[in-house]
Amino acid sequence: MPELLQNWITLQAETRPDAVAVVDDSGSITYSQLEIRSNQLARLLKAQGCRRGDRICILIPKCIPAIIGILGVYKADCLYVPLDPSGPTERLAHVIRTCGCRLILGGSRASEMLDSKIWEDASLAETSMGWLEPIKAPVRIRMKTAFTFDESCSGPTGSLDYENSGDDPAHILFTSGSTGKPKGVVISHRNVIRFIEWAVSYFGIVASDRNSGHPPLPFDLSFLDIFGTFAAGAELHLVRGADLNVSPKKLADFIRSQRLTQWFSVPSVLHHMAKFDAIGSKGFPDLRRVIWCGEVLPVPSLIHWMKRVPLAQFTNLYGPTETTIASSYYTVPHCPDSTEPIPIGTACDGEELLVLDDKLQYVRQDEIGELYIRGAGVSLGYWNDPENTANAFIPNPHGTDPNDRIYKTGDLARLGGDGLIYFLGRLDSQIKSRGYRIELAEIESVLSTSDLLQESAVVAIANGDIDTMIICCAYAPRSSACAPAHLRKFLERFLPNYMLPIRWRQYKSLPKNTSGKIDRRALKDDFVHSEHADPIGAYFAKHAVL
Repeated sequence: MPELLQNWITLQAETRPDAVAVVDDSGSITYSQLEIRSNQLARLLKAQGCRRGDRICILIPKCIPAIIGILGVYKADCLYVPLDPSGPTERLAHVIRTCGCRLILGGSRASEMLDSKIWEDASLAETSMGWLEPIKAPVRIRMKTAFTFDESCSGPTGSLDYENSGDDPAHILFTSGSTGKPKGVVISHRNVIRFIEWAVSYFGIVASDRNSGHPPLPFDLSFLDIFGTFAAGAELHLVRGADLNVSPKKLADFIRSQRLTQWFSVPSVLHHMAKFDAIGSKGFPDLRRVIWCGEVLPVPSLIHWMKRVPLAQFTNLYGPTETTIASSYYTVPHCPDSTEPIPIGTACDGEELLVLDDKLQYVRQDEIGELYIRGAGVSLGYWNDPENTANAFIPNPHGTDPNDRIYKTGDLARLGGDGLIYFLGRLDSQIKSRGYRIELAEIESVLSTSDLLQESAVVAIANGDIDTMIICCAYAPRSSACAPAHLRKFLERFLPNYMLPIRWRQYKSLPKNTSGKIDRRALKDDFVHSEHADPIGAYFAKHAVL
């Protein structure tokens, strides 16, 4: 087992230097080239004064230069912090400030954002930019340039000595937070390596595999794609371009044309491909593994896939970001009945799933409890947030080691008579939509800052077409002229697109329960039964005032 994530690249460069490592729509790069380019970048980062433990943000879409950037950050003994180039600038600025970013690595997409006034913030004034791609056109840049693209791919190419150990942090992933601000989950090298070692062995990933790279880089699932591929010396095929993600047929063509042997994504992608019968009669003759994680895959969609790709193995993974990619697995043994629930299965090697009651005692078989996770994947906690860390990562009540911690997932689950764990939903206001973890309270917190509203509440209802959630906003405006379009535009300044409400409903005042609190159950019922319910992707243009 390697000590650090970048060790896999060095190993493959020594044993299979000319093998293709990564492919995107611009070309490919070999393991030897990836080793050289990441060594050059790491040395440049050190020359810029980056030191062990410094946080380096990467603001670039998924591409070969981004992969070089990640490896270069690790090789410089620094922490990688991914930024979403499509995200709102205020949110990006919050992440940069919170993590104490030492330097930003950017590409051409980042240059389009650098004229934003957000970069005039005094707290960001000392943050400089290093370029991973050439900038084709002159741009107005409010940040200092640390180094150019040409400088990033020149200089000494030899290997480096590392100060980090496996227990040191590798990256910080910022997820939706109930306080209204994203919170950063700190993941160690060993957290990731332990899972990747299990995944490569369990799935049988080998050098001849051609694996998909579908999730965006800020999404923790991307680490299975990247390092599961590198550990085996296989090929990583990055799925790039908005047209691929909105066109099931183009996505199917991509799988066929790239001759992918492994596909890994959130279930909504598989569902839409099934819904539009994108697989068709051609099937995917090279595909051997279909893996999903992040939410529940509707059984009819799974049946559709299993009938059209009969030679593939289908596996459901489960796990929150705080426990590193996934903590449990279930490989579907046969094409299920349409009413047969798909479990989250059993714990991965080195992990343990505990279903406990409110007194932290084990529940009986088939009783409902809260799911806790312990073991190798449990992360280091939240960045600079000891209070939330202490609340979510608690001492194991059934252990004797004071350092043995379990993570409180907030998910409801039961242990079935078959020995498998079944996911039953959430305890709080957190939901999963399109694979993203979303705190509804974060959306509400942003809405509460708008002077357009007297009050508002955000709830989620099930989408009857797919087992995911529709985000709905109920609001009482200060003026009758306040339309959903105005509120949506306001939210777009602070929240990524996947967190924006899809359905809206206007009230004179929000319904209250007997304790005087907003009656969220009544709101959910209103949205479920509303005759104005719009399809996914649309929102109300007009609303009747109740």
